[in-house]
Amino acid sequence: MRSRTYRIAGLLTGALVAAGLPAVAAQAQALTVATRPVADEKAVFATVESVSVVPARSRIGGTIAQLSVREGDHVTRGQAIAAVGDEKLVLQMKSLDAQIEALQAQADQAQLDFNRIEGLVGNGTLPRVKLDEARTALNVAQNGLRARIAERAVIQQQMTEGQVLAPDDGRILRRLVTVGSVVLPGDPIATVAQQNFKLRLRVPERHAQFLKAGDKVRVDGAELSEQATKWGVIDLVYPQIEEGRVIADAVVEGLGEYFVGDRLRVWISGGTRPAIVIPASYVTTRFGIDYVRLRQPNGVIEVPVQRGRDLPTPDLPSGLEILSGLRDGDQLVQP
Repeated sequence: MRSRTYRIAGLLTGALVAAGLPAVAAQAQALTVATRPVADEKAVFATVESVSVVPARSRIGGTIAQLSVREGDHVTRGQAIAAVGDEKLVLQMKSLDAQIEALQAQADQAQLDFNRIEGLVGNGTLPRVKLDEARTALNVAQNGLRARIAERAVIQQQMTEGQVLAPDDGRILRRLVTVGSVVLPGDPIATVAQQNFKLRLRVPERHAQFLKAGDKVRVDGAELSEQATKWGVIDLVYPQIEEGRVIADAVVEGLGEYFVGDRLRVWISGGTRPAIVIPASYVTTRFGIDYVRLRQPNGVIEVPVQRGRDLPTPDLPSGLEILSGLRDGDQLVQP
């Protein structure tokens, strides 16, 4: 019953418009049809790649005593992700501590001797040469103590360098060792994907002449499990062709940040062609036929059109290509 009522209402409206009676829609703002160049889009596959993948390396040799991350964890620059222990460093530290205690006692005794001899020389009891000998012995003891303290600081720094730090903000892709693994200086402990992600496109070489930095690329929302279409910009075209394909990087905001290597279908420009593109809201469909409303001097009429495919652009997200039924200069009115 409702569909029959709508059909009768549509027929009455068409009759009033055909009779030349005024209509409210005729007073609305009209859209002027104009042919515009549009990108002849081609679908290619791209993968989500990190800008770079860097290893977190051990700075000393030893045994992995602690590993605090796993695959998929987010890390920040300087965060400790593992600890390397070396028993030799602990033994060297104990040895240096004992030497420092002995040298400290020698320096204290040399200081006492120097003070006593200085008083006796002042009283004229001892010759001045004895004071010079005591001063030399004191300097030797103090310098030996400072040398051992410096060696201990070196060992302490080596023990501190047992902390393996994240080289940059990002996410752990792989752990290359386990607790108890023996590593050497410079061995990688884990690989970190930097936080910024790009789309790496592989375009057939026949389209290379149309591909350049600054071109727009389109990713359908369905590829990202979203509703809205996303747009990106090609920022780098690599000069080398690999296996008949040109490699290019595109920056797209809002890419997924978990799966590195995720494959997406991306639309790129393969040249331009003229087309008539209008907002999809200006098209109505009845009984399988598409209509648009045209403003005429005596009112508004409906004409059938043949729709093409959706052509969303950054300035017209709901763009729809019209293959026939419209020409430049036509005035469209919202249904």
